[in-house]
Amino acid sequence: MALSELNDRFRFVLVRTSHSGNIGSAARAMRTMGFDRLTLVAPHRFPDPEATALAAGADDVLGQAAIHDDLVAGLAGATFSLGLSARRRGVNLPELDPREGAAQAIAAARRGEQVALVFGNERTGLENDELARCHAMVRIPSVDDFSSLNLSQAVQVVAYELRTALLADEAPVVVPPSLDADAAPADAEQLERFFTHLGEMLDDIEFHKGRSPTTIMLKLRKLFLRARPELRELRILHGILADAQRMASLAHGRDGAG
Repeated sequence: MALSELNDRFRFVLVRTSHSGNIGSAARAMRTMGFDRLTLVAPHRFPDPEATALAAGADDVLGQAAIHDDLVAGLAGATFSLGLSARRRGVNLPELDPREGAAQAIAAARRGEQVALVFGNERTGLENDELARCHAMVRIPSVDDFSSLNLSQAVQVVAYELRTALLADEAPVVVPPSLDADAAPADAEQLERFFTHLGEMLDDIEFHKGRSPTTIMLKLRKLFLRARPELRELRILHGILADAQRMASLAHGRDGAG
């Protein structure tokens, strides 16, 4: 397998981009490092002539960009996601520098996984609920008193670290043995369905009792993202949740009859 085929396992996901020129500049940054899979989540304006102008010839990247309304759809198929953030956020995620992030991303790609590098809005960055959908956070070690990196500059830093690591890695690029689909790590969309079901079950059994549902769900997300369950494991968990909901329904029925 050629290096370019390994590159195809990486996608750069831009979330709620305000300025179309930054989309073009990001496409240019990606293309110079050999990457061409761009995903746009709820961009303010795209396509746009400014994006084309600032892409400086990376028209193929813009032309095949996938566009989605929400991040869950933008991450569909990805089994390992890294969220870029300029500052430490309230979400308790493992924090990596770009070099560490590149190493982990490449390791996942070599296992045959689809990897997403997720970048937030220019002004606000990734919101906490968006970061919570990632396995780890990558923070570029800029100075504390001026961490305002342009979006395309952040894309360039990450793309550079990925390419440098790929070129330095002397291990052969091989096709991993094919796995039973059920044995593969659950992707972002499958995990999101599970988290929705988990939240519904916790409500049904009246688990929270004054505790913050948001805080509890963030901690449970972190737990399951760290565990990286397989699809067949998620099916078992769904079954457990459904049984808990059934028992809660029966209990509420008895309470009502009493």
